[in-house]
Amino acid sequence: QVQLVESGGGLVQAGGSLRLSCAASGSIFSINGMGWYRQAPGKQRELVAAIARIGVTNYAESVKGRFTISRDKAKNTVYLQMNSLKPEDTAVYYCHSDYGYWGQGTQVTVSS
Repeated sequence: QVQLVESGGGLVQAGGSLRLSCAASGSIFSINGMGWYRQAPGKQRELVAAIARIGVTNYAESVKGRFTISRDKAKNTVYLQMNSLKPEDTAVYYCHSDYGYWGQGTQVTVSS
C-alpha cells in the first residue's frame, strides 16, 4: 500500500504562483512514476505533469513553460511549482503514483 498526501492548494490571483506537495509513504520502494492530475467541475480528470524516478518529465501542453514538476527522493515527495496561473487552471489537483494510487486532492482556485 502507498499513501499520498497533498498540500499547498489555495486561492490565488491570476498571474500568481502556488507550489503543491505530495508526500508518499508506505510501500514506496516499487514506485517509479509519479504525477499530478487535475479535475475541473464538469470536466474529465487530466494529466498535468509526470516524473519518473530517473527524472524524465512530461507535461500537458496547456501548462508547459508555466509548471514544473520535481521530486525529492530523500523526502519521498513530489512537487508541482505553478507559475503564471490562469483562471482555467482552477481545479482539484490530485497526486498519482504507479499502481493506481491517488491522493485525496487539493483545491486550486485562480481568480481573474
